[in-house]
Amino acid sequence: MDEDPEEGLLGWGETVFRDEHVFEIDYVPEVFRHRESQLQTLQYALRPAVRGSRPLNVVARGPPGTGKTTAVQKLFGELSGQPGVQTVRVNCQVDSTRYAVFSRVFEEIFDYEPPSSGISFKKLFGQVAERIADDDEVLVVALDDVNYLFYEDEAGDTLYSLLRAHETQPGAKVGVVVVSSDLELDVIEALDGRVQSVFRPEEAYFSAYDRAEITDILRDRVEVGFREGAVADPVLDAVGGRTDEAGDLRVGIDVLRRAGLHAESRASKTVEMEDVDAVYEDAKHVHLSRTLAALSDNERALVRTVAEQEGDRAGDVYDVFNDRTDLGYTRYTEIVNKLDELGVIDAAYEQRSGRGRSRTLRLTHDSEAVLERL
Repeated sequence: MDEDPEEGLLGWGETVFRDEHVFEIDYVPEVFRHRESQLQTLQYALRPAVRGSRPLNVVARGPPGTGKTTAVQKLFGELSGQPGVQTVRVNCQVDSTRYAVFSRVFEEIFDYEPPSSGISFKKLFGQVAERIADDDEVLVVALDDVNYLFYEDEAGDTLYSLLRAHETQPGAKVGVVVVSSDLELDVIEALDGRVQSVFRPEEAYFSAYDRAEITDILRDRVEVGFREGAVADPVLDAVGGRTDEAGDLRVGIDVLRRAGLHAESRASKTVEMEDVDAVYEDAKHVHLSRTLAALSDNERALVRTVAEQEGDRAGDVYDVFNDRTDLGYTRYTEIVNKLDELGVIDAAYEQRSGRGRSRTLRLTHDSEAVLERL
C-alpha cells in the first residue's frame, strides 16, 4: 500500500506550538535556571519591603540577554502579591527622562495617566510621594536599561528624587533596582556625590550563559512552548550553539519561534535545520532591532546618515544630517555620543593625512542589516 502523501503534514487548524507566548519578550518562565545567586541577592535586598520597611537598593548588571529583566519581573510578580508593597518596572529605553519615569510610576499607582501637559514635575512627584505615604505602602521601582537615563543625563536627578522622597513626604518609603546592560558604564562612579551618598546598592552581576546553560534554558522553552517531538535534540543543540556564538539568549529564543513559524509555512509537524537556517539571519539581529526601535526619529536619521556616509568624518556626516533634520551641532554631538555608548556606531578619532586627528563615524553592524531594520 502506498504511503499517504499527507503523512507528517500539518492540517489547516494545526500548529507546531503548544504555547507560542513562551517565545515572547515578556514571558516569565516558571523555572528560572542558572540564576540562583542573583535571585538570592535581589531577594535579600527587597525582603524588608514585605515587613513594611524601606528595601535595600540594588544594581543588576551584565551583558544583554542574561536574565536581568526576567529576574526583576519574577520577583516583582511575587512582591506584588504582598500587602503594602507597590512595584513598578520602568523601561528606560522608552521613558528616558525623570519626568517620564515619574509619569510611569504615577500611572501604575493611580491606574490612570497623568495629564500630558500642564502639570509640573514637583506636583507629579508630590502626588506620588503623598499617595504611598498615605497608603502606608513601600514603593519598589526598577529602572530597566537605566543606561538610557545616563545617556540623556537624567539618571542622577531621577535617582535622587526617588531616594529622597521621604524628605519631601514623611512616611514615603522607596527602594530602587537599577538594571544596566552597558558593561562600559560604572553606575556608581557615573553618579555625583549627592546621589552616591543615598544610593549605596547591593550588586548582582549576571554573567553570560555558557553553551550548556543556554541549551538547558532553550530546552525548557521547547518543552513548554512546542508540541512533543516538534524539535529534536540535534536541532535544539544547533540552536544552542548559534545562540552561544551570538552571546545573547534572546537570539536563541527568537530563532526557535521563527523556526517554528517557518516549519508551519511548510506544513511540517517538526522543526528542521532548514527552518533554523532560513530564519537565523533575522533572529541574530534581535538586539539591534530593539535598540533601533527605541531611538527617536532624529537618532534614527543619524544612524541612516552614518550608514550611507560610513567612514566619513563627523563634520561631513553632520552636513548631511543637518540638511535632513535642521538640528544644530551641539545636539548632533549629543546624539553621536549616545549612539556610540549604545554600541550602534563607533565614533573614533583617527589620523587623517594632511588634516590631523578627526572623528570618524562607522556602524558597528552590517549596514544592510541596519538599513533594513530602520
